[in-house]
Amino acid sequence: MIRGFRWVGLIIATMVGAGYASGREIWEFFGHESGLAIVLFAILFIVSCHVTLTLSYELKSKHYIPVLKVLLGEKVTRLYDGCILLYLFTTIFVMISGSGAAVSMFELPFISGVILMIFGLLIIIPRGMDGVLSINRFLLPMMIVTLLTTLILFIIKEHVPVVYHLTEQSNWASSIPFTSLNVLPLIAVLGAIGKEIKSKKEVYVASIGSGVVLGVVSYLYNVSLTHVADQLYFYEIPLFAILYDYPVQIFLMMAGLLIFAIYTTALTSLFGLISRLEAVIPLSKGKLGVVIIGVALPFAFVGFSTLVSFLYPLYGVINLYVLATILLYPIVKRAEQFKI
Repeated sequence: MIRGFRWVGLIIATMVGAGYASGREIWEFFGHESGLAIVLFAILFIVSCHVTLTLSYELKSKHYIPVLKVLLGEKVTRLYDGCILLYLFTTIFVMISGSGAAVSMFELPFISGVILMIFGLLIIIPRGMDGVLSINRFLLPMMIVTLLTTLILFIIKEHVPVVYHLTEQSNWASSIPFTSLNVLPLIAVLGAIGKEIKSKKEVYVASIGSGVVLGVVSYLYNVSLTHVADQLYFYEIPLFAILYDYPVQIFLMMAGLLIFAIYTTALTSLFGLISRLEAVIPLSKGKLGVVIIGVALPFAFVGFSTLVSFLYPLYGVINLYVLATILLYPIVKRAEQFKI
């Protein structure tokens, strides 16, 4: 049971990065009339995590290729292997850019946030998955609790209705591309831990726990952003529109939370990329990490909001096929068992 919560932390760390924690990703996909969409996302996410973790556990995989082959077949796996590598790589430089954008809110140079992120990544790389889990174990619960507390306080303070316009749910379909956006990083990271999962209980705890936590946080975040929708145009990081009237101490705490969320996603994406490349490139984890960061660094200066608004919807569409195969996999497997 306890080990299952370790994987909850890993999944949330993969999801809650610069785009999510800043609110930019949620606002790109959801917004007005999206309550049902977020509920559907939570359900789709739980199913996706369960299928991916089950396959990873059964295959005892060390990276995501065996999982992809079962889901997509040999030929299509080659295509999506490239898509995953590209996604993980772009996620790394989006997170580096997000770190620069976060420190810019304190009137510090963009480059100082970039350097901070790179230094943090290089420290943990040699420790592999143990290093990722150590970071998550101590800081991730604090991050989620702090974010939830801030959103709840904002909703109470501003008298934001949590449930309203139940019959107006025109944006329900956005749950599909939002879930598919996050399918590839899930497969990339969860496909690398199959050999470390000890029982099916861990799979159930990890999938249900992460889906419920992300569903609740996403819903409260979206309700809060909807309330300040007219102000979001002026902020590259929507979270700071919510924090506008808060004391400076809370602002600083949330900024630190945002930087940590950015860091954990960059770390899990880098780990997923290294675990795949070290199977074909004869370099140590540390050297591979340095090479990947060096190649990604120039792209980080394009601009955080520009990167998120362009890349995330694009990947949401590209990954629809993978999401469909994941959702259909339990049905197809059951049909094969009963020879339907």
